Amino acid sequence: MFLSVFDLFKIGIGPSSSHTMGPMTAAVRFLDEILNGDWPRPHDVAVFRLAASLHGSLAYTGIGHGTDRAVVLGLTGLTPMTVDPDRVDEIIAGVAAAKAVSPPGHPAYRFDPAADLVMDRKTPLSGHANGMTFSALDADGRVLLRRIYYSIGGGFVVSDEELQRLKARGPEAAANDVPYPFSHAAEMLDMAATSGLSIAEMKRANEETRLSREELDQGLDNVWAAMRGAIERGLTQEGIMPGGLKVKRRARQLHDKLQEEWRQNRPNPLLANDWLSVYAMAVNEENAAGGRIVTAPTNGAAGVIPAVMRYWLHFHPEADQAGIRDFLLTAAAVGGIIKHNASISGAEVGCQGEVGSASAMAAAGLAAVMGGTPMQVENAAEIALEHHLGMTCDPVGGLVQVPCIERNALGAVKAVTAASLALKGDGTHFVPLDAAIETMRQTGLDMNEKYKETSLGGLAVNVVEC
Repeated sequence: MFLSVFDLFKIGIGPSSSHTMGPMTAAVRFLDEILNGDWPRPHDVAVFRLAASLHGSLAYTGIGHGTDRAVVLGLTGLTPMTVDPDRVDEIIAGVAAAKAVSPPGHPAYRFDPAADLVMDRKTPLSGHANGMTFSALDADGRVLLRRIYYSIGGGFVVSDEELQRLKARGPEAAANDVPYPFSHAAEMLDMAATSGLSIAEMKRANEETRLSREELDQGLDNVWAAMRGAIERGLTQEGIMPGGLKVKRRARQLHDKLQEEWRQNRPNPLLANDWLSVYAMAVNEENAAGGRIVTAPTNGAAGVIPAVMRYWLHFHPEADQAGIRDFLLTAAAVGGIIKHNASISGAEVGCQGEVGSASAMAAAGLAAVMGGTPMQVENAAEIALEHHLGMTCDPVGGLVQVPCIERNALGAVKAVTAASLALKGDGTHFVPLDAAIETMRQTGLDMNEKYKETSLGGLAVNVVEC
């Protein structure tokens, strides 16, 4: 399966790719299905009312993650790319007051979020932990159309039928219509050795079978601009983040302290780590507040890659725009392998699949732009991923705040450390990246459900909510 760099880096809004962006996209897909789908349409009966139910992790932590709001926004026809974060409250209030939605190109449908949107914790759907059902009903309450969708991580959404096809095809299936169809790290290294190309150059060649060079570069520049914008906004904001935990934003205060140290030329042996942390926290505070961010590869892990890229620009004078593109292409190559063979969904494999994957991607990207060989790049990704194995997803209050924000800071620090270690070697190492990815997959299968984004275990139950 070919995964584009823009499949892994999607511009959207917080706080969760699986719980916000995915359900919003699913709602839009259902609207399109109503108009254009292949389903029996009674001549004298029209769709009058819409309903939705959320299951599994979406039901358990949906309120904290804003899933209910995301569904409402999607049923108004808004997508993660088109919604204005500053208008979300206004739109949600309007739908609640009208008890109806009027998506573009559709008649108005009755939809009362208080009655027609159900958090169903008792009925898990068999395909994936992040399942949802959408229904279109006539005026007498008869179901005319019902569809099941799954939000499988990173903003990806599949129907019930598409998920079954993915499972039947299995992880070995790979696109063979690109010049370098690697689906495993070992294949990627073999192709790099044979071709003499870097990982970024091979990924670029694959991408340019779908896009022109100009389109690809513009898209990469847009991704970085959105990442940079999230950092910059996060460094200027203060106050309490929404959700009820009363967690304060800290990035601006930390940034001000670092700026003061910088101006005074005060020695700080932890300077690089401090800057990495503040950049990552700035992005994830924006995410927690529902701001515009980039899945990298998920919202919950959105701060790691921007922080490492901004660190590189801050501390390395050779950093330039071409390097930013190579960083993103390299990171996407590694992220695609991880998603293809394991998962980037916290509801499937815990936070090892989110922050762990992001750290591996960031380590690979940094090693590449610092002159690493493909073997050193693969080594950097493996080191970063290996030392996130077993990490649970246990958000307090179902919010992407504690431990998520600080966890991104530590993921960024691990990525830089991993790249540094790899670059000091010759690329040979004991544990292959493919082995670490397979271990993550197996660990996720073995992990108890209460540690996979349900907020039923770990910190989520051992920390008193204040």
